[in-house]
Amino acid sequence: MFGRLAAQRLNEIRTAFRRTPQASRSFSTALNYHIDSPDNNPDLPWEFNDANKEKVKEILSFYPSNYKQSAVIPLLDLAQQQNGGWLPVSAMNAVAKVIEVAPIRVYEVATFYTMFNRTKVGKYHLLVCGTTPCMIRGSRGIEETILKHLGVKRNEVTKDGLFSVGEMECMGCCVNAPMMTVADYSNGSEGYKYNYYEDLTPKRAVEIVEAFRKGEKPQRGTQNPGRLNCGPEGGNTTLLGEPKAPPCRDLDACSAE
Repeated sequence: MFGRLAAQRLNEIRTAFRRTPQASRSFSTALNYHIDSPDNNPDLPWEFNDANKEKVKEILSFYPSNYKQSAVIPLLDLAQQQNGGWLPVSAMNAVAKVIEVAPIRVYEVATFYTMFNRTKVGKYHLLVCGTTPCMIRGSRGIEETILKHLGVKRNEVTKDGLFSVGEMECMGCCVNAPMMTVADYSNGSEGYKYNYYEDLTPKRAVEIVEAFRKGEKPQRGTQNPGRLNCGPEGGNTTLLGEPKAPPCRDLDACSAE
């Protein structure tokens, strides 16, 4: 009986997901798999260039020789910078050889951290926060508005090469939800920058996109003019004066006062 009920419930859940429009099925696991393509497959040769080979040696020198695998994140970042801001599978395989681990160990890291781009990205890679506080505050609507405005799907690059859109999990500023970060590769992939844009609305998100298109650099941080950083809108309503001293715990000292 319980098995029958469980199977029925599972079918109901599957049916509900099938009926959900694709635009709202935006999961962070969307690229936790690999499909070979002409420009991204393990048969394509890839290796660190001469300048980065020296950087690889420097990075490895920070770790004991029997813990090379601990260098996986900085080496992946170096490979991504060399490859123009994204990581093909052949670059991940090259990192696996350097740190002497099975390639799957590198894939696990590259698919977990959203700072690693496993498809080509635009000069401005827009990452909308998809974690619960931002979702409750409307991040899904912001993402859908940006995608519609740019005429792309998630993880696609616009025809002019300027923009791509993805998702990042929790950017650590939930008090200013919803928010997105812009990975700025406009000056090349080396030394790229991440800038946070908080307290977003769909309208303001589009304005930020258009500012980047014009070559401008929008003011990062909160987009709410009534707030200062993470402070409350309109200013403090509590803790307006000096804090009171703690109550006297020494009865003799209190009596002497």
